[in-house]
Amino acid sequence: MKKIIKNLLKIFLLLLVAGILFIVCSNYSIKKDSDPYISYKSSDIPKTKTALLLGTSKSLNNGFPNAYFYNRIYAAVELYKTGKIQYIIVSGDNSRKDYNEPEDMQLALMEHGIPKDRIFLDFAGFRTLDSVVRAKDIFGQKKIIVVSQKFHNERAVFLARKNGMQAFGYNAADVNKYAGFKTNMREYLAKAKAYWDLIFGVEPKFGGDKVLIP
Repeated sequence: MKKIIKNLLKIFLLLLVAGILFIVCSNYSIKKDSDPYISYKSSDIPKTKTALLLGTSKSLNNGFPNAYFYNRIYAAVELYKTGKIQYIIVSGDNSRKDYNEPEDMQLALMEHGIPKDRIFLDFAGFRTLDSVVRAKDIFGQKKIIVVSQKFHNERAVFLARKNGMQAFGYNAADVNKYAGFKTNMREYLAKAKAYWDLIFGVEPKFGGDKVLIP
């Protein structure tokens, strides 16, 4: 019995070490591969017809405004008003009737002067993988500027390029280190999951009819 327990413990430790190595290597690879294509300066980003604005909740669980949401809105508005983009795909979660990331972002963009007919909504952007692949397969975009915070853009641009897109990332302003600590810690696992999905050819959860962007 002791020998069995000892062998199980060894297997557990080997799996634990392998898991940690996979997380470290996948994070390093994604950051390294995406780094040349993302920037905090819009001048570094090439002019492109369409931006992909990645969704997040408008408010935090405590009811306070979500800085990630508003900083992404400001970044997308800047790209549009400086002529870097002509259209915006807003991709996010709409899995419940009382929760609609795309519509919340659409309203916020319109409040900042972006015409409604320049905004396209993707209600099936449940994951970053879904958002970037659907931008190509459903909305027909092979070249995009992804708008989100840097940690998120690293993953999104990596996935987009691995799926045959010419993708760039415009980094929205970060939130303070204390507020973003949990998010940044979760991102280590998210990058590992993105790499895992790439290896095993995971596809978006939903397909759909093609949407024409003029």
